[in-house]
Amino acid sequence: MFKIIEKENINTVIPLVQKLNNNKISYEVLEQRFSEMVTQNYECAVIYNGDKLIGVTGLWFCTRHYSGRSVEPDHVYIDDGYRGMGLGKQFFEWIYNYIKAKGYEAVELNTYVTNAPSHKFYFNEGFKILGYHFLKKI
Repeated sequence: MFKIIEKENINTVIPLVQKLNNNKISYEVLEQRFSEMVTQNYECAVIYNGDKLIGVTGLWFCTRHYSGRSVEPDHVYIDDGYRGMGLGKQFFEWIYNYIKAKGYEAVELNTYVTNAPSHKFYFNEGFKILGYHFLKKI
């Protein structure tokens, strides 16, 4: 089942997001960051198998001069035991329908350069590479 998680339940996604980041970010730091994120133009979509949370992605809503009203899926993760079952494709189809119903017209995202399986997935979904994502911590 796919749905938008309620803001008050946002911390339930932290264990999956920690897996995505190889536990490099502590629970406490993620808890603080998510508490800020839910006050911004952010929603969190999840996948449940029964009562078990098995997938997550953040959705950042904005308007950009080059793409119009767009949504950026962020920290897309499906638990290891549920990969290769077509859930990613179903999840993105659900996301496309969800954001279209909200009046958004584009999806753009970032993925780690080293994550070749995600590149194949996004190419198969019709995404095109438009540029590079740069980050500088200050």
